[in-house]
Amino acid sequence: MASNNNGRTASESFKAQALVYRHMYGILDSMCLKWIVDFRIPNIIHNHGKPITLSELVSVLKIPSAKFDSTDLFMHYMAHNGFFDIVTIHGDDDSNQEEEKEAFALTAASELLIKGTENSSISPVVEMFLDDPTLSSSMHNLNKWFYDENRPLYEITLGKPLWEFLDKNPTNLSLFNDAMASDSQMIKLALKDHHMTFERLETIVDVGGGNGTTVQIISEKFPALKCIVFDLPQVVKNLKGCNNLSFVGGDMFKSIPKADAILLKLVLHNWSDDNCIKILRNCKDAVNASSKNKNKGKIIILEAVINEEQDESEITRLKFLMNISMYIILHGKERTKKKMGKYLLCSWPL
Repeated sequence: MASNNNGRTASESFKAQALVYRHMYGILDSMCLKWIVDFRIPNIIHNHGKPITLSELVSVLKIPSAKFDSTDLFMHYMAHNGFFDIVTIHGDDDSNQEEEKEAFALTAASELLIKGTENSSISPVVEMFLDDPTLSSSMHNLNKWFYDENRPLYEITLGKPLWEFLDKNPTNLSLFNDAMASDSQMIKLALKDHHMTFERLETIVDVGGGNGTTVQIISEKFPALKCIVFDLPQVVKNLKGCNNLSFVGGDMFKSIPKADAILLKLVLHNWSDDNCIKILRNCKDAVNASSKNKNKGKIIILEAVINEEQDESEITRLKFLMNISMYIILHGKERTKKKMGKYLLCSWPL
């Protein structure tokens, strides 16, 4: 096979070009995802009660008939990417019972985007991430960020740290809290297999728990367990507890309410290495202060752990993207299991 000037075969060069173009066009993946969420396509199919044809979908959307082909283009692309299944159904016309039509059915991915049901939905996460113009604006500040010694990319774009920005912009804060709450609903799946983690505990503190969605799920599952949501005063000031659930305001870098167990759900990835160790040391102090036996304190950490050896390629790719996202937003990061173990040893030496 012929080679080019770099010694690569034509096949290798075309594959390389495809890789470059795939990343260049990657922003269109986000655009298509935003489209199905904004237009509530998963909800439409869910409410339809069965797979929906393209003509039925266009009719429900009430968009111009001229956009029929556009809708077809988007739906087939998202089906190719696993958001819908393309199935064959028989027409309802009595005069032609054997007519076959193409229809779109929900998949596990699109089911996660259905809003307003008792099942878990991560649509608010998608909306927060893709409706926020900060991400697209940040792309134009990338060069400036690489020459800035201290500030995260988001801080350069926003003009202030993210937490300060959210504190002064209630609409954005509401979107952020809704996103975190919807993401927390996924903990229901973890509880099915790891409920023993919370057994025999008397108290648990959810550090950085926001509006309490995660610990509320735990409190309902374990009604005898005293659950505390610990977050910044401005986050919890208008939130009311009930039964075995209460809210406490404070600063996790100063002290954490004592408890048998401390829950850190997607907290450590927001912070630098040094700050992670500070948080974990305060967690250690909190569980030691609560427990008569200092070896019984428990810190429960829920994080995305990078594991290239065991994870599938797509999962590893996602975690690397999350790592970049956390770093440009807050100078945080996703970490390996080895790195997490190092933090625990530094904060809780044997």
